[in-house]
Amino acid sequence: MTAGTDGPVWLGIDVGTQSVRCVAVDHRAATVASGTHPLRGRRAGPRHEQDPHEWWSALATACGAAMREVGGRPVRGLALCATSGTVLLVSPELTPLSPGLMYDDSRAGSEARRAVEAGDELWRRLGYRPQASWALPKLLWLLDAAGRPAGARMAHQADYLTGRLAGRRTAADSSHALKSGYDLDAERWPAGVFDALGIPAAVLPEVVRPGTPVGTVGGDAAEATGIPEGTPIIAGMTDGCAALLGSGTVGVGAWNSVLGTTLVLKGITAERLRDPLGAVYSHRAPDGSWLPGGASSSGAGVLTARFGGADLGRLTEQAAVRPQRTVVTYPLVSRGERFPFVAGEAERFTLGEPRDDVDAYAALLRGVAFVERLCFDYLDLLGAPVDGPLTLTGGGARNRFWCGLRASTLGRTVGVPRDADPAVGMALLARSPGSSLTALAGDPARDGAGGTDVVEPNPDDTAVLTEGYLALVDALLERGWLPADLAAHARKRSTG
Repeated sequence: MTAGTDGPVWLGIDVGTQSVRCVAVDHRAATVASGTHPLRGRRAGPRHEQDPHEWWSALATACGAAMREVGGRPVRGLALCATSGTVLLVSPELTPLSPGLMYDDSRAGSEARRAVEAGDELWRRLGYRPQASWALPKLLWLLDAAGRPAGARMAHQADYLTGRLAGRRTAADSSHALKSGYDLDAERWPAGVFDALGIPAAVLPEVVRPGTPVGTVGGDAAEATGIPEGTPIIAGMTDGCAALLGSGTVGVGAWNSVLGTTLVLKGITAERLRDPLGAVYSHRAPDGSWLPGGASSSGAGVLTARFGGADLGRLTEQAAVRPQRTVVTYPLVSRGERFPFVAGEAERFTLGEPRDDVDAYAALLRGVAFVERLCFDYLDLLGAPVDGPLTLTGGGARNRFWCGLRASTLGRTVGVPRDADPAVGMALLARSPGSSLTALAGDPARDGAGGTDVVEPNPDDTAVLTEGYLALVDALLERGWLPADLAAHARKRSTG
C-alpha cells in the first residue's frame, strides 16, 4: 500500500493468537499502511501459553513495517485490542514474572469453582459466571503457582503491551477486565469477592472505559516501533468487540461473527443478556448499550490441526463442486468447549465416514457452520434479538465458499466487509475516542473502507445441512455436553 496523501493517520493494533497486525487508517477509515508479524504458542492438553517478550517483539516489528509505509504523515493516536482472558503476572517495572496464559488455557478448573462460590451473588447480578478459561481463575492459579512473588501485579495482554508502549504501567480497559471479575455496573473491582479469594488490591490494575486516553508513546517504544514519541494511547477493547467495530456492525439486533483460530460472536442489544451457564457475557458500550457474545473453542484453527501444510485453496475448490452431505466433524481446536455450551470434557469427533481428504475437509467446514448455528440458537433461547444484520469477518471470511456454506446453514443473507478487521476497529476508536462505540461502527467515513459483499443462502442445500446439523445436536446431547433445553430449542427452530 502507499499513503497517497500527507494527511494524518490513526493506528490500530490487533494482537491475535497467530500474529500481531498494525494498520494505519486515514480520515475516511481507509487502510493506507499495514504490517504483521507471526506469533508462536505452546499447547499441551488444557495448557496454552505464549511468551510475553514475543508479543512485544512481534508488535514492534509489525508497527515498524506499517510506519515505514506511513512515512512522514502525522500519527494522531493508537488503540490496541488483544485476546480476551489472556493474563500474566508482571513486576512493577512490567517485567514478565510468568508466561502469558492464553484465552483458552483451562487449567484453572478448581480456581473457577472457588471464584463462582465466592461471588455467587455478584455473578447472578452480572448475568454470567467465570469459567476455567477466564482471567480471574487464571489469576488465582498464577498467584499460587508462582508463590505470590513480592510486588507481582496482574496484567492483561492488552495493558501489558500499552504499558510497554508508554514505558510505564497503564490502566486496563473494562472490556479486557470483564473476565477478570470487574463489575461493569459499579465500575470497580468487587473488593468483597476478591478479599474472600485472597487477592490483594495491589495486584489489580486501574480500570477505565474503552476510548479513554491512558498515556503516550515513550522514547524507548518509539525507537523500537517507529511510532512517534508522544503519540496518544487510547484504551482499547477485546478482539471480539474490536471486530464488531471494524466490521461496521451497528444497531440493536446486529451481529458480527469472527472466524479465526476460534469462532467469536458479538452483537448489540439494548438490555444485558443473562446466561446461567456463563457461556455468554456482555461488554458495556459507553452509550449504555450492551455487546453480548461468546467465544467458542471451535474454529478455523482445526484446519491447521488436521490439514497442516495442505493446499487449503485446492481442497476448497474440490469441495465446492461436490454436493453437501451430512458427514460432519465437531471442530474443536482444543479439548473443552466454552460457547454455545460449557463442557470441559468435550472432544473432537466425526459423524459419518468421509470418503477422502476432500470429504474430511468439507466435514470440518460444515462443523464450524453448525456450531455457529447452535450459537445463534442459544442466543435466541436467552432472548437476544438475532434476526438483524449479520456480518462475517476474520480469516475464515476470506473463503467465500465457506461463507456461502455458513449462509446456507443459517438460512439467512450475510454481509462480508471487504476491508474489516479488529485492527481497523481500534484505529477508528483511536480517531474518535470520545464517541460511542455504536456510532463509531456506523461512521459514514467507513464508506471509504471498501464496502460489503452480500452472500445469499442456497435453498437447495437447506434440507441436507439441517439434517446434518440436527444429527450433531443429537450427538452432543447424547454425550452429555449439550443442555437438553438448548437441544430442544435447536430442533424447534429448525422445524419452524
